Amino acid sequence: MSKQKSEDLFQLIKSLSATEKRYFKVQMQVYGEEQKTLKLFQAIDRQDNYDEASILKKTPELNPQQLSNLKGHLYHKLLHAMRSYHLRKNKDISIREYIDHAQILFDRGLYTQCNKVLKKARKLAHKNDNLELMLEILKMEKQVVAQGIGNENPKKVNDIINEVKDVNTRIYNINTFSNILVRLNSWYTKTGFVRKEEYLEEVRQFINSSMPRFEEQELSFNEKLNLYNVYVAYYLFIQDFDKAYAYAKKWVGLFEHNPEMITLKTIMYIRGIHSLMIAQNKLMKYSEFVASTQKLKDVYNISGIELNENIRAMLFKYITIHEINRHFLTGDFSGGISLVSKIERDLDQFVDKLGKHSTIIFYYKIACMYVGDSNHKMAVYWLQKIINEQNVDLREDVHCFARILNLISHFELGNTDIIDYYIKSTYRFLLAKDDLNHYQKYILRFLKNLTRQTTDSELVKRFEDLRSQLLTLIDNPYESRSFSYFDIISWLESKIQKRTVQEVIQEKARRKIKEDRMRAA
Repeated sequence: MSKQKSEDLFQLIKSLSATEKRYFKVQMQVYGEEQKTLKLFQAIDRQDNYDEASILKKTPELNPQQLSNLKGHLYHKLLHAMRSYHLRKNKDISIREYIDHAQILFDRGLYTQCNKVLKKARKLAHKNDNLELMLEILKMEKQVVAQGIGNENPKKVNDIINEVKDVNTRIYNINTFSNILVRLNSWYTKTGFVRKEEYLEEVRQFINSSMPRFEEQELSFNEKLNLYNVYVAYYLFIQDFDKAYAYAKKWVGLFEHNPEMITLKTIMYIRGIHSLMIAQNKLMKYSEFVASTQKLKDVYNISGIELNENIRAMLFKYITIHEINRHFLTGDFSGGISLVSKIERDLDQFVDKLGKHSTIIFYYKIACMYVGDSNHKMAVYWLQKIINEQNVDLREDVHCFARILNLISHFELGNTDIIDYYIKSTYRFLLAKDDLNHYQKYILRFLKNLTRQTTDSELVKRFEDLRSQLLTLIDNPYESRSFSYFDIISWLESKIQKRTVQEVIQEKARRKIKEDRMRAA
């Protein structure tokens, strides 16, 4: 067995819960000839890192020449046992089992029995809105009809034909929605939010030309789920947060009106809450954001949900990110730094679960947190993690603004001797990425014109002038999007008023939260 396959076996064993491990051990103990397989399982389970030499030394009854085959056998047995363990919990597995049983009966010419099993499969597939498996069931039903069973009933034949057409249409819709979503996510992970009119028109044209014809009220659960997912991604991409919020509410509401689907499609339910919280955050709906945070945490306690490693990792990731976002909403940057410090010992493990795209955003959030806490040395440390990243084609927008924020941090640190170098390199980078807008030009020009001889009174005047220039951009739909990456207006006001940026942002946040609560009341 190759090194990679050995590592796959190790990771599979480590992903099992305590109850899954007990179930596997009980299953293996039923068969006396499987003792070596069980011993190998126990030896690997005791390890923190896979070490084959240690396994052979501590378990001498395992023959080195047979170990490769034994590991392959163990891997197969584990998957077989997990299928059996989750048979009644995972309805898709149950449906497939019915289909397998129906196939066995069909192959033996037991068509009536086959039909009975297919009815059970159909009922379960319909309940869970599993269209792909429903199509497999209908395919087998047609095979049974072709054998003369039910062929004398024209209505049944027509019903099967019409249902196949209906299911194919629904599958087509879902596949089309998912294809659109994949394309949108690909664009977003590369460029970030749409910031130019020509890009916006390109995305709009893509959406309008790609969407299938449909009546929303006639769509199935899965069709609506995929449709809302597309619209949320699209409206977040173009930064129309009101519409993103509306469709995210529909997404979560779909589960709240069909609570039995939460246990069947837990990951999509979690993603729906996550998407809703992004929109609530952007729209400063603080009360709703807090309620959604609790809803996300409550997933741990929903009866019937199988909290596997994937779901636990997803919950940990989203809860952590939104806890950080809550500190941005309130302007409590010191509290946000404390939260980051608490997870710091698990940070590497956390980052591994984020993926490269989310990691870049996470680093940028931490850097912004340190800027808000006026700890610019640490802000530079986290910004350099982004700037030094080799793949600058991933979230180009964050890469661009990381360089702008890096300049501001060096200004705060008094590193005027290196600012000129960073300004030139930032200019080159922004030009190469075709991302040099007025917002960035104003900031770069402001920093470039500073000298050691600039007096405090002159500096305040220049802060005021820069603030006035930037405020003219707020009503421009493309320029205004730059303000979402860093609240430079509050930073400038802190310099003009000689207060900390945290104090300025907290004051604004308290006012907005008060307004939000008054609207909610």
